[in-house]
This record gives sequence, structure tokens and C-alpha cells, in this order.
Amino acid sequence: MHSFLSIPWVLGPSHANLHRCVPVVLTRLNLGLTLALAATLAQAQTTSAASSAQVQDMGQIEIKSNRDNDTAVRRESTAAKIVIGREEIDKQGDASLGEVLKRLPGVTIQGTPGRGGAIRMRGLGSGYTQILLDGQRVPPGFSVDSLTPEQVEKIEILRAPTAETGARAIAGTINIVLREGQKSSPDDFKVGTSIEQGQVSEQVNWVHNLQTDGMNGTLTLSAFDSRKPDDVSTHTVAEVQASPAAKTDRTSETVSLALRQGIHANARLQWRGEQGTSLVLMPFLMYSDYTNQGRTDLRQTDAAGITTTDSATSATQSRFVMTRLNGQWSRRLSDDDLMEVKFGLGRSTYNYQFTQIENGSSGLLPNRAQNQDFTDLSNNLSGKLTQVLKNGHQLVSGLEVEGVNRNETATTSVTDDSGNLKASTQRFAIYSQDEWKFNERWSAHAGLRYENIVTSGSSIDVERRNTSSVWSPLLHALWKPVPSSRDQIRMSLTRSYKTPTLYNLVALPSLSVETNSPTRTDRVGNPDLRPELATGIDLAAERYFEGGGLISANLFRRNITDLIRYTISQVNNPTWAPGQTRWVSSPHNVGDAVTQGLELEAKFRLNQVWVEALPVDIRSNMSFFRSRVKDVSGPNNRLDQQPDMTANLGADYRLRSAPFTLGGNINYNPDYSTRLSETQGAYQGAKKVVDVYGLWRYSAVTALRLTVSNLTPSDYITGSSYSGNGVSETARTTHRNWQNVTLRLEMKI
Repeated sequence: MHSFLSIPWVLGPSHANLHRCVPVVLTRLNLGLTLALAATLAQAQTTSAASSAQVQDMGQIEIKSNRDNDTAVRRESTAAKIVIGREEIDKQGDASLGEVLKRLPGVTIQGTPGRGGAIRMRGLGSGYTQILLDGQRVPPGFSVDSLTPEQVEKIEILRAPTAETGARAIAGTINIVLREGQKSSPDDFKVGTSIEQGQVSEQVNWVHNLQTDGMNGTLTLSAFDSRKPDDVSTHTVAEVQASPAAKTDRTSETVSLALRQGIHANARLQWRGEQGTSLVLMPFLMYSDYTNQGRTDLRQTDAAGITTTDSATSATQSRFVMTRLNGQWSRRLSDDDLMEVKFGLGRSTYNYQFTQIENGSSGLLPNRAQNQDFTDLSNNLSGKLTQVLKNGHQLVSGLEVEGVNRNETATTSVTDDSGNLKASTQRFAIYSQDEWKFNERWSAHAGLRYENIVTSGSSIDVERRNTSSVWSPLLHALWKPVPSSRDQIRMSLTRSYKTPTLYNLVALPSLSVETNSPTRTDRVGNPDLRPELATGIDLAAERYFEGGGLISANLFRRNITDLIRYTISQVNNPTWAPGQTRWVSSPHNVGDAVTQGLELEAKFRLNQVWVEALPVDIRSNMSFFRSRVKDVSGPNNRLDQQPDMTANLGADYRLRSAPFTLGGNINYNPDYSTRLSETQGAYQGAKKVVDVYGLWRYSAVTALRLTVSNLTPSDYITGSSYSGNGVSETARTTHRNWQNVTLRLEMKI
């Protein structure tokens, strides 16, 4: 099986070679899994026989969990930080990092269960959560959900921003640290097959620890062949308000099959020199091919009772390639002073083609042909100086420079030259922070950060430019009422912000795939957007248990100004559709908002609170959210896509009489409605996702894992509504989803 996993093949392919090699790699997974199972079962039988012949009493052995170290880091950090290490990341046997994140306190994943989606903290929408990769902002087009758990060393969650990590984090920050090399550890190799609604997917993961004296490092490789069926139906009712009898009823159903093949490879290579000098290089490659073939059937009954049917076939093809090199150079200037320089260079290319061909002649599903090709070039450079003073202060000061340039060519069915776009974003930041300990009871963390962002873009003969700058004062405090106890109180007062995205500002007109209407709008950007600003307060109480585990309660509030929200309007004679009147959705600053909530978390072994109980590991969290957009009348004038609450309950138990571990998790988000404006509304259905697993460790180096994700699938329902300008329209969409069963072999080699 090593023949197709050789390092030179992974690190040096052209795009064409990758396209040819990916299917070859993945078609061998089933054969590889069968052979590896046979070999390791034979090894297990041999080991079992040998151990039966000779049994030696080793006495009492104490095993300490890595979770204890993660908990200690969380406890000692002055700024609120949650650390999730390798043990917890690996526990459930997830196929994607998004599945791991959805079980963490206050984190939700948008979209249909099992399909991935945007990562949210505290129920807040896209852009409120800052995502970092090894402490640096993720490059354009990067999806955290595309990472596999095997690529990640740990996950850090910061509920309030700091000057060093950045203030573009109204909801919080998620920092993903990629795998670190360990000389003493063997390689990890995992190969698995999953099935969902009769469609088979395959995945292989390999983590190689480099064994050289001059360099410490690791190489991680993931290859996958994923097949996902989809079944989505939408029921739309539209009527003219002056004549309720003039009603149109419309139902469409789209059935499709999505295929995704790809390779992800990343490495961390570290050299240590004299006088505390070190250099770390982190190359990263992501390659993904995606195809989707679908069919849409539509049935519409108009006000006169005449029923019309239509159908269309669609085809989507896309390819995403990202190469990136991050680096970090550090040197200890003295015993108390450390200088660090980070840099990054990246290139991303994306090619997208969508074709819809109408099978009938009604025009309800018009022919569409859309293409998009873009290249992003990104770079960043930052420097940081850390000074430890004799009076207990630790000063950290730094500056950051980042640039992103996009060159895009896109076409629609309206005009051939409507998609040319050149855009760039330039960011500059400078910060300073001080962390110090007053006494055994009190410690504090104060910082100030300034950030300036300039976004510019040109499309056809239109040039757009947007500049924003923000000062962010930040203050954190930690109080231990009794220094020797395990109880403590955290307090934070911060200013954070959310900037408009490049797409918000300079997005090209995007036409609706179906007939244009208030719930099937065109979309376009707005270059006059201002950043959202938020003043926040956090207050938390924590208790840490002897031997690991904790309970915590966290209160938060954010007052937001210049909230950005997409609003719908009618536009006469738009440039992308001359002579027509179109329903158009575009972003605007709509006023002020407030959000607040309570986050509860408990992690412990059951026998820590009940001596006679089994040593079952319990993981639980529950969050309650409330929000209000002041310029929108209630009820349900909440922030976009923020549920009233989220909850997780998980448990893991290793049998004493056999090498089996059993576990599972329940993730629940209730349904809710949102009033977006005086004319717009949205609905999100409830999501209850149950995941269970069993792990059979039949030797010291080999294990077999069975995971059932989405054990009790139920339809996921979303909706939208519009009432204004003399018309009323509601749309309700049902997304089907299914169980996913995965069998995976895990080996240390």
C-alpha cells in the first residue's frame, strides 16, 4: 500500500498528474482495506497466542490523559481559551473537521446534516467568527470543513478577542493548529469506506513523523473519493395582495449526485539552531475535483387554475487548487525577550461551470450557462516581540501586513463580458498588549489594536473602493477568590468588528437560476458598506475537578452598530438585464443590534461525581441565545441564523472486560423564525443529529472503528418569505438526508 503514498509523488505533481492519479489512488482503498484487515487480524491472533503463553504482572500503571494538559492550559490562560487536543479530536472518528467542531461549546454548523457548512460561534452568521490556521487568517477560498481531523494537532477557541489574535471576531476566534512532529511516535495510517443511501465513499489518511537529528517534523496526507446524493424540494406560493384569488402554486424537486475527489497534503518542518533560533516551514496543498449531475422537475398552477410542468437537467463542474507556504522564524534575544517573524505566500485557482438545459418549453426553468474562473494571490508578513519584565509583566507588540489580489473572469447568460473583475484587499495592523499578575488572586490582560483595510475592485467600466479602519481596546481579567482552590472568575471588556467581505463589496451580478421573484432574486454587491462595530462584555465562572474535568458558565453581550444585512428590492432596467425589472438582493447597513447569551459546559468522568458509577466520560454543553435588531419590529427580529439554543451531550466508555470503546453524541438545534426586515422573513428547521461509534483495539498498534453518523435522519427544512410592493411570496424547502456508516482501519506503523 505504500507504493501509491510515496512522498515524491505527493509533493511534486502537476495539476494534470493529480487529475490522473487521484482516481487510481482511491480505487485501491477497498482492496487495501481488505488486505490490511486480513494482515492485522492475523497479527492479532499471533499476539493473543503469545500473550496467553506468557503473562507478566507489571503492577499498577497510572495513565494520564492529554486532556489534563489541555485543561491546564485553559485554566491558566488569562484570556478565556478552550483547548481541544488530539485525544478528543480523534475520539468520534469523524471524516471532516466540521463534524468535530459542531460538538464544541457554542459552535454550530450551518446547512443540512452531513453536508458541512459555514462554522458559527454563538449562533452568529457568516463573518462574525474569525478562523485562523496556525495563528494566521485562512486564505481566500479555504474551507475549514475540508480539513480532516488527522491534519490537526489541536483546536483553540477564544470567546473574546485579544490584540495579538485580532479583533475581527465579534462572536469569537477558532484557531486550528496543524499536526506537529514527534520523533518518538510511529506513523498513523487510516483507511476507511463509508456508505450513504447506497453511495460509497472512500478515504485514506497518513501521518508520517520525520526521524532526523537536524529536523523535527511531520507530513500529513489525505486522499478521498466522496459521493453524496441530494434530494431537495421547494414549495412556493405567490399571490397579488390586492387580489387574494390571484395565487400561484409552484413545486420543484431536484435530485442530484455529487462526486468529489481530492488530495490534501501538509507538512510542518522545524529546524533548531544556536542561541534559541528556530525556523518552521509549513507547506500546504489542497486539490479538489467536483462534479454534480442533477434533474429538476417543476409543477406550477397559476391563478386561472392552469397547470404547467417543466423539467431541466443541470451539470456542475469545478476544480479548486490551493498551494501555500507559511513560515515562522524566531530568535531568543535574551532569556526574557523573543522575536518572531511569520510569513505566508499562497495561490488559489478555482474553475466553475454550471449548465442548466430546459427539457420543456414553458420557460419556468430557463436555460442557464454560468462560468467562473478566478486566481487569488495572497501574502502576509508579521513581526512580534515578546518581553518578560521583572515586575511580572509580559509585553507583546507586533505589526501585520496582508494582501490579497483576485483576477476573475465570469460569464452569465445575459452578456459575455459581464463577469470581468479585478479586486484587491490590503490590510495593515499594529498592536500591543500586556499580561501581568498582580498577586495570587488577580491577573490581567490589556491590549490595543489598530487595523486598516482597503478593498478595491473594477468590473467592466465601474471602479469601486472601500476603506475602513478600527481601533480596538481589549481588557481581560482573571480572579481566583481562593488561590489554592480550583474556582475562578473571568471578565472581559472588548471592542471587535466585522468587515464587509470582498464579495459583499464588489460582487458581480448573479442571476437567479429559476424565474426571478422575491424569493429567487438576483444578487449584487455594495461598495458603500461600513464595518460592523461591537462593544462586548463576557463574565464566566469556572470550577476544575481533581484529576481532570470542569464545569463552567459564561455570560456574554455584544452591542453592534452598522449591522450588515441583505435586503430585497425591485430594480428597473439594471445594467445586467437591460429593459427588465428584476428582484435584487444586495447588502446594506441597516442599523444597530444587540445579542446576549449564556453558555454552560460540563466535562467529567461519571465516577468523579458518583463513586459507584462506571468511569464513563461525559461531554456536555448547552447555550442559550437572544438577539434583537433595533430597526426591525418584532417578533423574531433576531440576528440572521441565530437559534434560541444549542445543546450537545456525549459519552464514551471503555469496557473493562474487553478492548472495546463505545461512545456517541447528540447535537440539537431547535427551529426558529427570523424577521429580516419589514418585508422579509426566514425560517430554519430543527436539527437533531445522533452519532455513535464503536472501537475495537485488537492489538497495541491496530484498531477497527465503526461509526454511524446521523443515526436518526430527519428532513431539514428552511424557508423564506416576502410581503411588499403589492405581492406576497413564501417558499419552503425540504432537504432529505440519510445515515452514513463508516468502517475504518487505524494502524500505527
